Amino acid sequence: MIGERTAEDIKVNVGAASKGARNVEMEFRGRDLLSGLPKTIKLTSDETADALNDSVNAIVQCVKRTLEDTPPELAADILDNGIIITGGGSLIKNFATLLEKEVRIKVILSE
Repeated sequence: MIGERTAEDIKVNVGAASKGARNVEMEFRGRDLLSGLPKTIKLTSDETADALNDSVNAIVQCVKRTLEDTPPELAADILDNGIIITGGGSLIKNFATLLEKEVRIKVILSE
């Protein structure tokens, strides 16, 4: 078990939307849920990609469904200007690239 701050640090510093997106390893501390004792483990980017896979795929599918329901005039604007993503999830390494590949529309990560 880890806290929100540790989870955020892992997401930003080690997190990856797909395997091979980065090659980083991080050591962090939390509480072992089986023993209840403090524990230190190492986590790799590929492990975070596995853990985030269902959530990332759910977001991609939601974007696809939204685009399917978008009125033609707005869809044309999106094709011309792209999709701008914001928020914590957008900071996951390779998420913008993965989304762009899946929806075949330019994806821009907000500053």
